[in-house]
Amino acid sequence: MLCKQLTVRLFCLLKISITEMKKITDFIYYVGVNDRHKSLFENMWPLPQGVSYNSYLIVDERTVLIDTVDIAYSDIFFRKLGEALNGRTLDYLVINHMEPDHSGSIGLLRKLYPEVRIVGNKQTFRMLEAYHGLTDGLHEVQEGESLSLGIHSLTFYMAPMVHWPEVMVAYESREGILFSADAFGTFGTVDGGLLDTQLNPDRYWDEMIRYYANIVGKYGSPVQRLLQKLATIDLKMICSTHGPVWQAHRSTAVDVYDRLSRYEGTKGVTIACGTMYGNTEEMADAIADALAANGIRDIVIHDTSKTHLSYILRDVFKYRGLILASATYSGKLMPGIDALLRAIEIREVRNRVFSYCGSFTWSGVIKRQLSAFAETMKWDVVGEPFEEKPAMTDATGAKCRALGEAVAALL
Repeated sequence: MLCKQLTVRLFCLLKISITEMKKITDFIYYVGVNDRHKSLFENMWPLPQGVSYNSYLIVDERTVLIDTVDIAYSDIFFRKLGEALNGRTLDYLVINHMEPDHSGSIGLLRKLYPEVRIVGNKQTFRMLEAYHGLTDGLHEVQEGESLSLGIHSLTFYMAPMVHWPEVMVAYESREGILFSADAFGTFGTVDGGLLDTQLNPDRYWDEMIRYYANIVGKYGSPVQRLLQKLATIDLKMICSTHGPVWQAHRSTAVDVYDRLSRYEGTKGVTIACGTMYGNTEEMADAIADALAANGIRDIVIHDTSKTHLSYILRDVFKYRGLILASATYSGKLMPGIDALLRAIEIREVRNRVFSYCGSFTWSGVIKRQLSAFAETMKWDVVGEPFEEKPAMTDATGAKCRALGEAVAALL
């Protein structure tokens, strides 16, 4: 494997370029890669539009690489890095985040550039030794410390639990660029353009919310602490480790993270339905009709047995209203509903306008179990939750309408 990588480096030094190098500024190169092959991010979350692993190189009196990429793409990564260095050595590697999709190529990097100094914090170095066995050539930084590169310098801010304990971000003051680790990242490859001014950013916003809800969602308070630090700097560009570089829309990206980390949903309702034969789904539809009749325009119904959990969680974070509708299955909630409850509990979602309903044939458990869930989440229950025997009747329809009206009134 090492021989292969050394061959790639030699290929780069000969300046045989396969693709045009992408530049953020005159001094900063993009050396990241796209992954259109992986099915599940973290082996859990679907990637229908792929994902990018972003890495950046600053070329100054000293050269510094910001993060690496997944080891599966190390050959492409090292080719790009060699082209951007153009025969120069690599002086520093800054590790903002040690998750393997960004740190996977560090071991090979140290073999290709044995003199590189690795910049991180104490938590970084514990993980670096655990993953790669590297304990020498380290440069430890602390909160607010700077590293001079020539006309550029990097200032480091610790961002623990956004979303791992070692996370930090690096700010380059001359260009006003924040290298933000996973913060402000999104699922989806960067196709053609890299900056948000070079592509249509609309396809990324829902994927940013889905990324946040599933990857970062539990850590709202640490995100808020990071945002307070960022409020003190002149922010002109955000270079995350996933997705586009945010320039024209940097304020929008920050606003999305601010709203999500405060668990502030917009005026809309997610209805998550666990149905066996369609009776519970009919209740969900009747509730949705009542919501719409009372002015709610953003309504989405998810069948939890069909829709992947990551998309439901996205909408739980996106909208302030949440209604659960479940059939009874073996004396418990439907499995998809039960899995959703556990995921919401883990993420400690707050401030939701919540209600529920359900159906059963011989033994109802929905009200008891979903009432306990609401108590766990410290959510007030809206309206009159109910559970009925399966067939939709006029009386059941009336209860559905009343529940939808109550939720709409609080939104």
